[in-house]
Amino acid sequence: MTTGDVTMTTTQRRRPELAAFLRSRRARVTPADVGMAPGLRRRTPGLRREEVAQLSGVGVTWYTWLEQGRPINASSQVLDAVARTLRLEPPEREHLYRLAEVPFDPGPQPPAQRIRPEVQCVLDALDPHPAAVYNARYDVLATNAAFRDLFQLPRMSEDSVPNALWTLFTLSPDACPVVHRERELPVMVATLRSHYGRHVGEPAWEDFIRTLSAASPYFAELWASGEVIPPGPRVKTFRRLSGEELRTTVVSLSIDGMPECRIVAYTPERENPAP
Repeated sequence: MTTGDVTMTTTQRRRPELAAFLRSRRARVTPADVGMAPGLRRRTPGLRREEVAQLSGVGVTWYTWLEQGRPINASSQVLDAVARTLRLEPPEREHLYRLAEVPFDPGPQPPAQRIRPEVQCVLDALDPHPAAVYNARYDVLATNAAFRDLFQLPRMSEDSVPNALWTLFTLSPDACPVVHRERELPVMVATLRSHYGRHVGEPAWEDFIRTLSAASPYFAELWASGEVIPPGPRVKTFRRLSGEELRTTVVSLSIDGMPECRIVAYTPERENPAP
């Protein structure tokens, strides 16, 4: 099967799902929910198609075709209007976008500043391997004992959480726990920039970039380079306070309900077994 065949098959499967989803969401919204009188002889549970179209500011024919799963194009603005009329929750709105094959952007999310107890339990269970929770800005939201033994993370200020980038760029090169500093720090800055695109103009992000650039000319130089890479598994070597080196495989795991946050686990690198 060619790529084109797969794409066509996927679209053909999504359209009936889209139709069924819209019908089910329409059926649960009553006229009273949207400030309309119930009227007489209402046989349709929930809203009628023409009512959804009117409330969403779209043509009745267009909405009917959308709900019938016909191959028509929909813009994000129109889907947002339909989602508001049908009172869709955020996960339902994202599902609508996926079924309509329209790129979904949830918009900027405020950086998380705390974690749930069960996430801390996962970190503690990973001990004696270092593990921590980072948000997109490299704020360190939680750690386990092994991580705290490996890293000393001072706060930028009394009312802030520790930040890994702030620590690594403001320490002297000799005190930096990352062994290959000249190789690893550019990667971290390029990863930061990959997240920054969703937060351009937000005061917390702009203040962080400006403050760290003033505190570290090296960070300012790397930031000005404009490099962008996505996060991914890596091998990193750290230096313990005792001077012993620890070579680790770094893996990031997303956390349900915490957008742009991840558990980062550092496990000893295993040599490839002999064939």
